[in-house]
Amino acid sequence: MTTTTLAVLVPLLPFLGAAAGLLLGRTAPGFVRPLAVLPPLASLVLAALVAVRQGGGTTVDAHTELTPTGSVPIELALHIDGFAALVAVLVTCVAACVQIYSTGYLRDDPRYPSYAALVSLFTSAMLLVVYSGDLIVLLVGWEVMGICSYFLVGHYWETPEARAASLKAFLVTKLGDVPFLIGLFALAGDAGSFRLTRILGAVTSGGIDHPTLVALLLLAGVAGKSAQFPLHTWLPDAMAGPTPVSALIHAATMVAAGVYFIARLLPLFEASRAAMVVLAVMAAVTMAGSALAALAQDDIKRVLAYSTVGQLGYMTGALAVGDRGAAVFHLLAHGAFKALLFLAAGVVIHAAGTNSLAAMSRMRGLRDRVPDAYWTMTVALLALAAIPPFSGFFSKESVLGAAEHVTQGHTGHAPGAAGWIVLVAGLITALLTAAYAARLWLLAFRGRGTEAPDLPQALNSVRAGETPTRQPLSMTVVLWVLAIPSLALGGLAYRVLPDWFDGRDLTPSLLTSILGTGLALVGGLLTYGAWQRGTALAARSPLGAVAAHPEADAGLVEAEAIATHRPAYGDVASAPDPADPGRLLLGPLHRPAAAGFHLDALYEALFVRPVRAGASLVRFLDREVVDTYVRGAAALPRLLGAAVRRAQTGNVQTYVSALLAGTVVLAVAVLLVATGA
Repeated sequence: MTTTTLAVLVPLLPFLGAAAGLLLGRTAPGFVRPLAVLPPLASLVLAALVAVRQGGGTTVDAHTELTPTGSVPIELALHIDGFAALVAVLVTCVAACVQIYSTGYLRDDPRYPSYAALVSLFTSAMLLVVYSGDLIVLLVGWEVMGICSYFLVGHYWETPEARAASLKAFLVTKLGDVPFLIGLFALAGDAGSFRLTRILGAVTSGGIDHPTLVALLLLAGVAGKSAQFPLHTWLPDAMAGPTPVSALIHAATMVAAGVYFIARLLPLFEASRAAMVVLAVMAAVTMAGSALAALAQDDIKRVLAYSTVGQLGYMTGALAVGDRGAAVFHLLAHGAFKALLFLAAGVVIHAAGTNSLAAMSRMRGLRDRVPDAYWTMTVALLALAAIPPFSGFFSKESVLGAAEHVTQGHTGHAPGAAGWIVLVAGLITALLTAAYAARLWLLAFRGRGTEAPDLPQALNSVRAGETPTRQPLSMTVVLWVLAIPSLALGGLAYRVLPDWFDGRDLTPSLLTSILGTGLALVGGLLTYGAWQRGTALAARSPLGAVAAHPEADAGLVEAEAIATHRPAYGDVASAPDPADPGRLLLGPLHRPAAAGFHLDALYEALFVRPVRAGASLVRFLDREVVDTYVRGAAALPRLLGAAVRRAQTGNVQTYVSALLAGTVVLAVAVLLVATGA
């Protein structure tokens, strides 16, 4: 079987699994779980075979014309280089892990068949984006992911949080997709093709007339899809969806699609110095702002959501300094440890009966109840904080090293200003990342308060020295599988990956390694000190909301935890907890950081309210002005009809009299005209 055939099967198998799952979900429910798990596993094997055959060598290119358009043709095209081959392996691996995990997490969910089919369709769409060599075909996968995310984030549609989050995610990403689509057509118009290879050839030969404008239009779509400032606000709210959805969408698929797209078309962005500086500023603001927001969140999943935004900022920063190898290296490492963090958070939420870190900080023994989640989440948080030798250290240092390289005068691919912006913001974010990672770990697993009265009985058995109740095997095995790349991927890959990428060295530089690791240690120690100082205050603050049915299915527990957070604390993001180390570290910044620096309120004032006011004005004009003319046009015939209707008496004598009177009038009129009177 040729490499091209194998590559075609990689996205096709999850698509067929999704179609079969939807068709058989009601009639043959026993086939739903195999149809959910086996296709992504088969795609993983095939993607690995494609990667082995490609081997970082010659790019696999294949194409056939899809339909004649009379101008710019649309083609079914594959373009598989080292980047595409490895990203496809990551996508299929995470998708398979999520599907396996979901069989336990949502085992009693009545909507599991449709959920599993949507996850498979989502996976197929992302793989289409990864392998596609034609931008229109890529756009199809791009938009299918958007609609799938709408349904998956809104899986718990009974809760207002899920309904609002799904609609917000859809609208914000579509807001970026409008200029993105315009940019695609402008790019294809200049290049004369949607084919990736021809577009890159046109960029190299200077055939793109307005590279800055096209790059900025495309960047708007990337900002929406990859949750970069200022279109990042949808991602924290998307945590209202099931945890496995968060692991899939926010680790290796949808949010990574924008970064991957820029990596594919990086020469276009490099053709415009202004676009590279804008990219660097966007990355810097995203990194630092999201890290501050993560340090103030109370919902454990919102912490991870803002963390995802920040780590995507690192990838964007690597692209802004012209090193797509470092960007994709961090994409691969981050996809593994962030998927692990989300899936482990699902186990913790199920065990604790709450998503509130304030409530978890008052539960002694939680780590003993979920030992698998405790140890694997510890590994993933160390990788997130970029502590050597975990994978996040090597991938993050490759980004900082690339920025340092540009600041030293190597400005052939990026302006020096972009290098300084990314380097300074990256180092500040390294400090903040370690701080919020340490805060999450301390509050979730080092609780010192009194026992919650409505916790599951399993926690009482742990305190008595008995064996704790563990999660389903399908959930815990996945955690250990993802812990392996979270621990070892960076150290094993940074010497090999340059052969798969552009050949640039990914070895951590001495200066940025010392600075980055030192700042990470400082951030962790400061958080530990603040936590120690605040533990005495823990008993004075409220415990918070705990799920009413902690022994139930994990999905139900999570839905209840999300729904009860706002009633308990008055806010979906924060909690009035004086013992929170983030409150001490951030000081006056804590309140605005917890609210995402009020960007939602700003957008409400600048965009939502004016649009609603405009809609109200249009509705008023339609009803009171346009409809008035319509009603007036109908009123005159109605009045004339009423007048004529009065003359229709049904009396023959009246009709004859009127006829004779009319005849006389006409005769007189004719006579007068004839005589000239």
